[in-house]
Amino acid sequence: MAKVTVDGIQVEVANGSSVLQACEAAGKEIPRFCYHERLSIAGNCRMCLVEVEKAPKPVASCGYPVMDGMVVRTDTEVVRRARRAVMEFLLINHPLDCPICDQGGECDLQDQAFSYGGDHSRYAENKRAVTDKYLGPLVKTVMTRCIQCTRCIRFASEVAGVPELGATSRGENMEVTTYVEKALTSELSGNLIDICPVGALTSKPYAFVARPWELKKSDGIDVLDATGTNIRIHAKGPEVMRILPRVNDAVNEEWMADKGRFSFDGLRRKRLDRPWVRVHGKLQPASWQDAFVAIARRLEGVKGERIGAIVGDLCDAESMVALRDLTGALGSGNIDCRQDGAQYDIGRRDFYTFNSGIAGIEEADALLLVGTDPRREAPVLNARIRKRWLAGNFPVGVIAAPGPDLTYEVAHLGDRPSVLAGLADGSVGFAESLRAAKKPMIIVGQSALAREDGAAVLAACWALAGRVGALTPDWHGFNMLHTAASRVGALDLGLVPQAGSRSVAGMMSGGVEVLWLLGADEIGAGRIGPDTFVVYQGHHGDAGAARADVILPGAAYVEKSGTYVNTEGRVQTAFQAVFPPGEAREDWRILRAFSEVVGHTLPYDDLEAVRRRLAEVNPVFARQGLPRFGAADATGPAGDPAAIGNAPFTPTVHDYYQTNVISRASATMAECSRVYAHPVVQAAE
Repeated sequence: MAKVTVDGIQVEVANGSSVLQACEAAGKEIPRFCYHERLSIAGNCRMCLVEVEKAPKPVASCGYPVMDGMVVRTDTEVVRRARRAVMEFLLINHPLDCPICDQGGECDLQDQAFSYGGDHSRYAENKRAVTDKYLGPLVKTVMTRCIQCTRCIRFASEVAGVPELGATSRGENMEVTTYVEKALTSELSGNLIDICPVGALTSKPYAFVARPWELKKSDGIDVLDATGTNIRIHAKGPEVMRILPRVNDAVNEEWMADKGRFSFDGLRRKRLDRPWVRVHGKLQPASWQDAFVAIARRLEGVKGERIGAIVGDLCDAESMVALRDLTGALGSGNIDCRQDGAQYDIGRRDFYTFNSGIAGIEEADALLLVGTDPRREAPVLNARIRKRWLAGNFPVGVIAAPGPDLTYEVAHLGDRPSVLAGLADGSVGFAESLRAAKKPMIIVGQSALAREDGAAVLAACWALAGRVGALTPDWHGFNMLHTAASRVGALDLGLVPQAGSRSVAGMMSGGVEVLWLLGADEIGAGRIGPDTFVVYQGHHGDAGAARADVILPGAAYVEKSGTYVNTEGRVQTAFQAVFPPGEAREDWRILRAFSEVVGHTLPYDDLEAVRRRLAEVNPVFARQGLPRFGAADATGPAGDPAAIGNAPFTPTVHDYYQTNVISRASATMAECSRVYAHPVVQAAE
């Protein structure tokens, strides 16, 4: 540790730290534009100048290492003059368009100009102008505003792993560009907007929509994948205007995937805002009472084993426990959350969660991916894998269908589960890397489980983890990567059919007379038997609603307070940002109201009571955070590893931008799907 004195305050910082970090440890705020905590140091904006004792001139604190006994001064006349000169230089060519700039009100350049800007400029030359660049349908550019901090270039190459941005020319002619004009091929491109300190890169869907001080801000959880990204929802009146990430170093750091960030316009389209009942083959609008009565009449005389329920991928835990209690009260055990037919063993929680924790990726020293494409299934988690890979000594093996670049070097071992046996007996070369690792990690994807031999593949992966030393008291290297935000919470609640009950396939093939779909749209609704009475409860008019006999309009994730469990088993709470449209209501309230109509009133009337019920069903819902633990029990999940078939793994996500009802309703996501089917789309199009 080095002892550094900053403005008379002595602090201790780690050797190798920068002067800027020492100043922040002392509580001193240092202005900066190019420096970012999660990117490499560029040192090219010079706004962070400070005085260091015995140094001949002010130094850039972001790139200057500390030394023991160093004395730093951050607020002297020399420092103030230097920063004013830098600000004057930055404003030479910056346009005076703050009133129409979408960055206005949250712009670093505005904030620093308030402190260090002058009331006049000594430069009389004309400002330069730069042609705007095309970066795709999500990021808008006004490159005349660019101050050449290079944050976007460093983010694209270091975090996103898509080195498509760079600088051409030098001096006054320097421009940040893709050189060959095309859309950025990254699922994390929206983060460029957050890290740009000026208005050069802004959101295309948000352009000229609102000002930050007009927006109401609510904390939420992104449910469009299973990472559990912490978000802040910005709403104006009844509409969501934009969605931004919140900092959570244990989950998403400060990044967010494009689908969760930009698909909010899908919340306004194809919405269900009133109940509907099918009369003489045609859906007719109805009141809530009429809809409930229609369902209750159809349930009369139906035995419990002839009633089924399927849970969708975007559901909150409160609605799932209410549906569980309702079906149980009706005498049915036919409830399933596995729309894709994946096979799990829910006997122990570590059989179906990401046990190392997302942050634990940075501790691993070897990785095997089985039946997963994390770049499409969980882009933020994939960025964490790349971060660990950049640190070095991190071999990555993949058993999956060959696909696009994962943004880091991998050894493709094959596309069939039989490779697992070769890794177990050492006949596959990558086995040496796994055995040599102190903390090996295996990530199992949903395409490995959503097949007839899914239970055998799961058991084989667990056995391999034990063989290579991934299951120890100090390290749990067996991880499952889910794609559905509701899946882990549903498994925690036991929403899989028990012995004698029917799965999704059994319910859809005519095994039930009444089928309740709670936001379930990915099941292939056309396969439901023609004589099955279908109740669809959800928020979008998608496939499930088209097949329904009764439609009950529910609330989307931004329209209700809910509990979600991410792929690592972390229980997180989201808050309501806007109200549901029309007559739509929160899902657990709909189920509670209907239970009263059929004479099986659920024992809770408010949200807190529902959450107490969650904790009763599984105490995990009462815990905060995610305790780190090793593998206390090496006993594997049910399944015979020898029963593995020879069919190749197939991708789970075929179109990243069209995976759920919200993204399919989004015009922005539809445009992304069109553009990225052919990434080299010119701006002229």
